[in-house]
Amino acid sequence: MAKKGNRIQVILECTEHKNSGLKGTSRYITTKNRKNTPDRMELKKYNPIMRKYTVHKEIK
Repeated sequence: MAKKGNRIQVILECTEHKNSGLKGTSRYITTKNRKNTPDRMELKKYNPIMRKYTVHKEIK
């Protein structure tokens, strides 16, 4: 039986792209330790549609 850990999978979505009105979305899937970071994550990731690094926030 697999043990239940503190790591969970989260989806990060670009905030600038969402507000710009361009087609498509920029999303990344990553994991986080729910004990160490209980708040929503914010990371700077590359957005291939806008061709620059933007802030991606955790959704859901």
